Amino acid sequence: MQEYWTRWELWMRNHAPKMVSILNPGTSYNDMKDLETLTGLPIPDSFRIFYAIHNGQKSSRAGLVNGDKLLSIKEIAEEWTSWKNLLENGAFTHNGEVLRSEPDTGIRPEWWNTNWLPFTSDGLGNHLCLDFDPASGGNIGQIITMWHDDTHREVIASSFEDWVKNYITSLENGEYVYQKKWGIVRKDSRYNFKD
Repeated sequence: MQEYWTRWELWMRNHAPKMVSILNPGTSYNDMKDLETLTGLPIPDSFRIFYAIHNGQKSSRAGLVNGDKLLSIKEIAEEWTSWKNLLENGAFTHNGEVLRSEPDTGIRPEWWNTNWLPFTSDGLGNHLCLDFDPASGGNIGQIITMWHDDTHREVIASSFEDWVKNYITSLENGEYVYQKKWGIVRKDSRYNFKD
C-alpha cells in the first residue's frame, strides 16, 4: 500500500499539487478497531495499511476519487451508521414492498446491506463500498457502487487492493485530470469542464 500511496502522491504533485495538502495523516489502530467493532466487518489488511498511511482527505469540495471524497475512518463509521439506521427504520420499502437493486453478477439485489462499507462519497448519498456479503459469483471484499437513487449496483474491482492498483494505474495512464472545482476527475467526466 505504501507504494500505491507514493505513486498517488507523485501524480498529485505533478498534476494536482493543491490536492496533496488535503490528505489526512494516518488513522490510529484504535480508530480502525472501533470501526471493526461498530460494523462487525472483517476489515482487510490492505484497507488497514492504506488508512494507516492516510486517513482519507480533509473536508473539501474537491475529491480525490473522480470528484468524490475519500472518507476518513470517522466519516466511514458515520455513513455506515446512517445507512444502517435508514434500513432499520424501513426507508428502503415502498407500499410494503422491499426495494431491490439491479446489480451486476456477484452483488446481492438489495438497496442497502449492512455488510457494505462505504469509503468514498459524493456528498449526495452515492458511494464506493467494500462488499463483505457478495452473491454467488462475487468476492468477499469486492468494491461496488452504491447509488442512493439508482437501482444499478456495479462491481468495480475484486478487492480493495485491486481497486487501489487500478485507480493509480488509471491516473498514471492519463485517464484523469485535475479540475479546480471538483478535484481529480475522469477526462470524460461531466465534472471535467472549465469553471
